[in-house]
Amino acid sequence: MNKKLTRSNSNVVFGGVAAGLGEYLDIDPTLVRLFFIFLALFGGHGLLVYFVLWILMPQEDVAEKIHVG
Repeated sequence: MNKKLTRSNSNVVFGGVAAGLGEYLDIDPTLVRLFFIFLALFGGHGLLVYFVLWILMPQEDVAEKIHVG
């Protein structure tokens, strides 16, 4: 199965970006959220990167999640 980087519909806290990245990278979305918070506090770029990804990442298609067979 080929993965697509999309914003999640199922594990959304704020936009679904962190959950989408977590699903794509096979890691816990909480770790991705903590990474964005770390970037925001210590570099100032966390919010900017998050919002850019929110704009650029397509929304997850529900039909792609349904597996028949």
